[in-house]
Amino acid sequence: MRTVDEHLAAILAAVRPLTPLDLALLEAEGTILAEPVAAPVPLPPFDNSAMDGYAVVAADVAGATEQTPVTLPVVGDVAAGDTGVSAIASGMCTRIMTGAPVPAGADAVVPVEWTDGGIVSVRIDRSVPPGHYIRRAGEDVAEGQVVLEPGVRLGAPQIGMLAAVGRARVRVRPRPRVVVLSTGDELREPGSPLAPGQIWDSNSFMITAAVHEAGGVGFRHSALVDAPEKVLAALREQLTRADAVITTGGVSMGARDVVKEALAGTLTFTKVAMRPGKPQGFGLLDGVPVFTLPGNPVSAYVSFQVFVRPALRAMQGLPPEPPSAGTAVLAEPVRSPRGLRHYLRGRLTGGGAVTPASAQGSHQMGALAAADALIVVPEEREHMAAGEEVEIWRLP
Repeated sequence: MRTVDEHLAAILAAVRPLTPLDLALLEAEGTILAEPVAAPVPLPPFDNSAMDGYAVVAADVAGATEQTPVTLPVVGDVAAGDTGVSAIASGMCTRIMTGAPVPAGADAVVPVEWTDGGIVSVRIDRSVPPGHYIRRAGEDVAEGQVVLEPGVRLGAPQIGMLAAVGRARVRVRPRPRVVVLSTGDELREPGSPLAPGQIWDSNSFMITAAVHEAGGVGFRHSALVDAPEKVLAALREQLTRADAVITTGGVSMGARDVVKEALAGTLTFTKVAMRPGKPQGFGLLDGVPVFTLPGNPVSAYVSFQVFVRPALRAMQGLPPEPPSAGTAVLAEPVRSPRGLRHYLRGRLTGGGAVTPASAQGSHQMGALAAADALIVVPEEREHMAAGEEVEIWRLP
């Protein structure tokens, strides 16, 4: 058997980062930035008001109180987006809107709530220090400052940052397009009636969702019957739209392991020293990575997190990491077969503890759906006691 690390290393040696693309901003959402982005101008690009109010010379209102207000003439209005040049002298003020450029000569803004809201003249009831409610040019971002580094996933704040520095397009590594197929004569579409011996296909839906969680774009294919020639034809048909393909089922030691039959001599099929998920297959079909995962749903899901997720991250130019790793304290003892890396389903509890699920069968979806972590038991351990620190992966 291969070790987990050996199988993962073979996969990562074969996959390559996707070629960067130049995309419009909204098309780039969810992708990985492939270039550094610097601000061509300072942000904000000019001194502007942080409030609706009045632009003043702070010294003119230094003694203003509710008992002794200061009244100033209003000599103009400055709105957000105003491109004109305005200025005031001591003893004057202008009305100003949030985001509007501060007139030359003004050094503070009095919020409208501290005044009587006058139009021709205004009564000001409170003093303000110089700089009050003024956003200075460059206080957010300096001109030339790198605002986003390569390797950042572009979510809403990052898309906003790109727009704020004037970028209409950006160079990114695209989200991997991944086709997901399940195999098995017994599989039926959810919502359809079941005959004896049939089950609803859950794997393809679960793994397609996992692809999205890993930053890819998943395309689910309807379940394939147990016919090697049909499996191979379906796989080849999908290669034109796929950066990777994932199959579930048909890779163990049974009499009708159709994926193994269809791809024998093209992919490498092996046993990996892990539980669940021992039977694995991987290789390139016409240059496209193909992952063949076991058919039991928990085995398929754990295999995805152990092998496919790191590969999809590598294809996006990211470190090939598992889900958020950390440690927790076992709330209960666990047993594990020596020589196998065991991935147990568990629930995180208060105080940094994790409780193993009572059901750990590779077919038991109920325990998987209720879990929020995988407990990683090393190959050399057959028993871990309650209170021991253990590695965990927080599930997406």
